[in-house]
Amino acid sequence: MLSRLAQLLVPAFGRVRVTTAPGAHLPPGSVIVANHTSLADPAVVLAALRRCGVEPVVMAAAGLWRTPVLGRLLVREGHIPVHRGDRRAAEALDHAASALAVGRSVLMYAEGGLPTRRDAAEAAPLAFRTGLARLVARTGVPVVPVGQAGARRVTSGGAAKQVAGLVTAPLRRPRLHVHVGPPLRLTGDTAARTLQAHAAVTDAWRTAAARLREPAAHAE
Repeated sequence: MLSRLAQLLVPAFGRVRVTTAPGAHLPPGSVIVANHTSLADPAVVLAALRRCGVEPVVMAAAGLWRTPVLGRLLVREGHIPVHRGDRRAAEALDHAASALAVGRSVLMYAEGGLPTRRDAAEAAPLAFRTGLARLVARTGVPVVPVGQAGARRVTSGGAAKQVAGLVTAPLRRPRLHVHVGPPLRLTGDTAARTLQAHAAVTDAWRTAAARLREPAAHAE
């Protein structure tokens, strides 16, 4: 239901294009890792993944489960709350491992939060936290890097700007781009695995941002 809603609603707020790298595919039971730039990008990524035939379990901030209607939907569909800075944080990896074990793909945001910038421009992904590397070491599943760009054109900045962006997006219909990279197997210790995943998602993001002619795509 969540993926279907995203696929129905996102085109009303922007023009979404999805591309895939040579060799890219989304094997069942994989961890899909995307860059996180805006409150809008999970919906954009879910809509793009559904076009590719995948409806993943989503790992997301636990506060969303307190939202009326959305919270019940998240519970019903088995999505995974992440209690950051809480002793329950490790439980999210347990639930993710269980989902992967039965062949469900898991969508994860390894940056662990949104950037604090208030402008609508693109920037490379922030450093990844170690949860992804630990989950992959535990399960041995492949990682599929996904880069998205343009979601900040829908919502970004402070609360008033966020609301204004969302209200005007159906009129503006900004361009949005999602690029799916080839799956990879992370190797080495936790630090090495984390850097490999970050590099792959950054490459996918650069491709997406370049399609939107974002200057940051070409920055070192």
